[in-house]
Amino acid sequence: MTRTAPMDYQTYAKGGFLFGLALLVVGVVGSAVGHMLFESIPAWESALFVGAEFAGLTIGLFSPIVFGIVLPLIE
Repeated sequence: MTRTAPMDYQTYAKGGFLFGLALLVVGVVGSAVGHMLFESIPAWESALFVGAEFAGLTIGLFSPIVFGIVLPLIE
């Protein structure tokens, strides 16, 4: 049996969720404000904001599942 350093799963789950939420908020607000202030934004900025939204959703949903449920069970 090997000894490993204990991981603080609760902190990782909360931090991952908050990071995902922050990415989602940045994507939504950036897209909305960009279209309100400027009539059209470049395609790369629109793609960046949409990517941030999807990454935020993915990270925000999977981080608590992975660090809060799966990893503590398999340790």
